Amino acid sequence: MPGLDRKAASVFAGKVVRKDLVRKVKVGANVPVFVLEYLLGKYCATDDSVAIDAGLRVVNSTLADNFVRPDESNKAQSLVREKGKHTLIDKVKVRYLSDDDKYWAEFVNFGHKYVHIPERYIREYDRLLMGGIWAQVNIRHEYDETATGKRSPFWIDDIKPIQLASFDLEEYRQCRVQFTTDEWIDLLVRSTGLEPSHFDRRLKLLFLARLIPLCEQNFNLVELGPRGTGKSYAYQELSPYVILLTGPTTVANLFYNMATGKMGLVGLWDAVAFDEVADLQKMPKEVITTLKTYCESGTFARGKDALSGTASMALFGNTNQPVEVMVRSSHLFTPMPDIIREDMAFLDRMHFYVPGWEVPKMRIEFFTDHYGFVVDYLAEALRELRRHNFTEMIDHHFSLGSHLNARDVKAVRKTVAGLIKLIHPHGEVSKEEIAELVELGVEGRRRVKEQLKKMGSFEYHQTSFSYIDNETRDERFVGVPEEGGRNLISTDPLAPGSVYTASVDDQGKVGLYRLEVGCSPGTGRLKIAGGIDSTMKESIQRAFAYVQGHKVEMGIGRAVDTTDFHVEAIDLLSNHVSCDAGIGLVAAIYSIIKKHPALPGLLILGDLSIQGNIKAVRSLAEPLQMGMDNGARRALIPIENKRHFLDVSADIVERVDPVFYGDPLTAAMKALGIN
Repeated sequence: MPGLDRKAASVFAGKVVRKDLVRKVKVGANVPVFVLEYLLGKYCATDDSVAIDAGLRVVNSTLADNFVRPDESNKAQSLVREKGKHTLIDKVKVRYLSDDDKYWAEFVNFGHKYVHIPERYIREYDRLLMGGIWAQVNIRHEYDETATGKRSPFWIDDIKPIQLASFDLEEYRQCRVQFTTDEWIDLLVRSTGLEPSHFDRRLKLLFLARLIPLCEQNFNLVELGPRGTGKSYAYQELSPYVILLTGPTTVANLFYNMATGKMGLVGLWDAVAFDEVADLQKMPKEVITTLKTYCESGTFARGKDALSGTASMALFGNTNQPVEVMVRSSHLFTPMPDIIREDMAFLDRMHFYVPGWEVPKMRIEFFTDHYGFVVDYLAEALRELRRHNFTEMIDHHFSLGSHLNARDVKAVRKTVAGLIKLIHPHGEVSKEEIAELVELGVEGRRRVKEQLKKMGSFEYHQTSFSYIDNETRDERFVGVPEEGGRNLISTDPLAPGSVYTASVDDQGKVGLYRLEVGCSPGTGRLKIAGGIDSTMKESIQRAFAYVQGHKVEMGIGRAVDTTDFHVEAIDLLSNHVSCDAGIGLVAAIYSIIKKHPALPGLLILGDLSIQGNIKAVRSLAEPLQMGMDNGARRALIPIENKRHFLDVSADIVERVDPVFYGDPLTAAMKALGIN
């Protein structure tokens, strides 16, 4: 037996199980994983292959004889009546009826709500009263001679819980101390059914990040990635306290039903996961609005009441394009449904974005043959840890940088707290280990913020996330590996006729385009490609009319008269923000005629009227910030905007050189670097 298996089986005796046996039996039996693991732990807790084979036969026969399928409830009741006694594996719930002053047990699959139960079991296993437990039950059939009240012929003789009937967190923490951090991470990964030797440290931490909603209250997680990477597995198999929604839901079901006065899913479960986030599209707008409020504060209003819940939220979805394509052409929330894809306020409430594209598709060799926790034991540990608060542990060694606002700080703190609960539940964590978790937490939050910035809102432009060592005051900046949208503006010269241009709309959103002008022999006509909106098309047509009227003084009269110009505009941010591209077009036409490329890394701002009067941009800060973030080295700016330069931050002034112009011809010449 390998070292870690031996240690796990010794330290957590009876609480670990061989995961390959679980898979073997699970294929042929549609029963909860913790039922299987209970039986396997009972009959197959050995290294002897002969004993394991014999144990598997016992497990399979036990399931065949004792597990009740819901469609066979009548048959099972008849069997108990005929035999007089029988052993069942079923979920047992207990409720107290005041009319009878009596406790009644309900068997879910056996299909009977009134089964006599000795009260000593209720005192011994209090979870019978809190949603019920799976158990192996000896049940007998006997005539009920009760004179008054409800009668029932079924009596419980003995109950052996299959789920954990009680859990000792202190024992769990003390046992954790006997493992190194690497051993513990491997044991947790194996508990999810995966073999850690196939994955690097980063990937293991990403697998554990998926579990944060199970141990941290009101945590909002999103993971978008290719199909078949096991995104929602933990929410199906690892815990009986989470629910995985595979279709649309309603406000009444998710939050609170005013007609019945009953709490919805957020009050009943530890975590609510949406397996196919695309299904949100079919939900009423009211669900998204209420969810937005809930994800921020854990509260929501229904009728006259303000209610609260502690359930975490997890959104899972599939990507249809490689991440490189999404980064280059749009943003990483593109797979989201329309109803929330552009809802920046909703997306800003996500605490951590798991980069699902980094997770490989699950293959047979990725599944482990080693020991891992019995899932019910791990689920109890994670549930118990939800009661504890670890968010201040980051302060022992680090503080967060100036670019993180209050919502960012909260997200990073909750992520780090969740990872500490998973990896260091005993609370003993070194400075280097906290630094690793802080870095991952900052990266996951920055990935959210980068996408909001790419959507064009200047409100989210501060994404240089960092953390600071409290002792040395060293500041470390954390990037995201895919570095969303970097260097859309090439620092290499473009072909003649191509320029970058940008403008800002009245909501502060920035549009960034690459204008490409081609030419062919003709009679001086303008041909605009499809897909350009009316505002941008009008600015292009105005600029071309100006060129037609001033071609001689610009020194390009003959070329304009004998050439047809073909214009295409590529929306680099894919945010559909219109752009006033007049000066950009003048520079592009001048470039194609002169066969001279524009300066590398140049961003052109400004528009013009049909008479050639320069139109200043609404604001400089937003387009220059966006330009700097995407690789611009210099910007061509209307002289009228010089007074706005005071609003531009120092780091932009330092990295983007301003080039001012006062008329279209000067702009075109400066764009090409011609004095």
